[in-house]
Amino acid sequence: PIPQEILKKYNLPSLASSLVYIHAPKNMKQAQASRKRFAFEEIFSIQISRGIARRIFNSKKGFIVKKNELLSKQFLSRFPFTPTEAQLKAFDHISTDFSSGMPMMRLLEGDVGSGKTLVAALAAHATANVREKGMPLQVAYMAPTEILARQHFESFCSYFKGTDINIGLITGKDARKFPSKIDPASHTDISRTQLLKWLSEGAIHILIGTHAVIGEKVKFSKLALAIIDEQHRFGTNQRLKLAQKHTHAPHFLSMTATPIPRSLALTIYGDLDLTLLDELPVGRKKVATEIIVARNRDSMYFRAKKELLAGHQAFVVCPRIEEPDPEKELALSARSTIAEGKRLAEKEFKGFRIAILHSKILPAEKDRIMRDFSLHKYDILVSTSVIEVGVNIPNATVMIIEGAERFGLAQLHQLRGRVARSSDQAYCFLASDSKTAEANKRLKALTEAKNGFELAELDLSIRGAGELSGNRQWGLSDVAMEALKNMRLVEAAREEARTLLDADPTLANHKALAVRSHTSNAIHFE
Repeated sequence: PIPQEILKKYNLPSLASSLVYIHAPKNMKQAQASRKRFAFEEIFSIQISRGIARRIFNSKKGFIVKKNELLSKQFLSRFPFTPTEAQLKAFDHISTDFSSGMPMMRLLEGDVGSGKTLVAALAAHATANVREKGMPLQVAYMAPTEILARQHFESFCSYFKGTDINIGLITGKDARKFPSKIDPASHTDISRTQLLKWLSEGAIHILIGTHAVIGEKVKFSKLALAIIDEQHRFGTNQRLKLAQKHTHAPHFLSMTATPIPRSLALTIYGDLDLTLLDELPVGRKKVATEIIVARNRDSMYFRAKKELLAGHQAFVVCPRIEEPDPEKELALSARSTIAEGKRLAEKEFKGFRIAILHSKILPAEKDRIMRDFSLHKYDILVSTSVIEVGVNIPNATVMIIEGAERFGLAQLHQLRGRVARSSDQAYCFLASDSKTAEANKRLKALTEAKNGFELAELDLSIRGAGELSGNRQWGLSDVAMEALKNMRLVEAAREEARTLLDADPTLANHKALAVRSHTSNAIHFE
């Protein structure tokens, strides 16, 4: 599938030679050459398929949202803080895309707590204030969980209070509208039928929800902007479903707080332009992160208790829900949420209010626990990693992660981010019983890395790319993942894919590549 001239340019062996070299190399040079060739082919094919998708998308008309600096300034003045330079720069990129006449396809990659929601709100505000033929342009905001969707809805209600912009919420069981006719400062529950009617008529300007946003019965009047939170949790097909909601292609703003190496981002999100939010809001302190072994557990509990007595709250995360069956030979020996919650209530944190949260609890009960924790009806939340994304409790300043070596670095970073939500000093304790050098090296990287982007690059170099996100998560082979350490190879593959598509946009003269790149579309994001 790789054209002959490209093989020659990069000194890559032919397919026949590579197959021999990779299975029975006579020397290291042959082995390396074959691995490089197959890695290049895989990344090149993905770039071709993403490039074709982008060209198809760009062939559609996009809604024009002209930059209105006065309007944006007025909106920003509603916030009690000054936006960071990185946030203003990100919105500037979006504004440029909005006025191009082509649909935007941008990935906003921001570290935990870097303020992606503000950028999303600015983009939504700019869009919803535009009228086309008397009809307002609309925004869809899709989040991966009901908790996160409701959280974004509450945030947007506070941002847009007093404006003439109507906001809707739709999840598996909720349908709400803001503002309420009875109380303009609050929202109200309405029937799903009524919400969908108002949406189709253009009376709802911003619709926030879960996968329910792309339901068959959901019809927009003029969907001009689709915002997708936690980009990696939605597949390409789900993005396309949003695109098909209107004859014009909506602008796409995809967001993720899971920092990934730049080379990986440029490969799997090859059809998206990349913007990095690499600056934290003013006043945010770095979370003090410490590895805890058996001998300093008492010190950890003492410091956590000190924070609780000062009026703050704490998370305790465990790798499993229940205790392992002791009869099973290979039972995972790790602290469980249920047993740890009980133990902490009886011993280390006796007298403090403790709640337990895990995936087996019914959704309504989960919501109640989270709501009560946010209202400080509990001091400690003992949970599995279900709190990894989108939980915003500014009063929580302590994160204890049990069996920290059992979590991936990106996941640990996300969990730590749950206590980086205010200007108070926060603490993250990585409790680990592991004696292996590799586990200790990874945990040490978490204590030293300045931000999530640096951490992602460290993870790539420490663990080996095959383990970074694995075949199950990204759909890339270990050979290609290993090659992602080589940024020059990724950039070369992107450049060659662009050049080839400029000359042969339909791949009419590259049949084998057409077949190969079609299978590359199967990359998934779970």
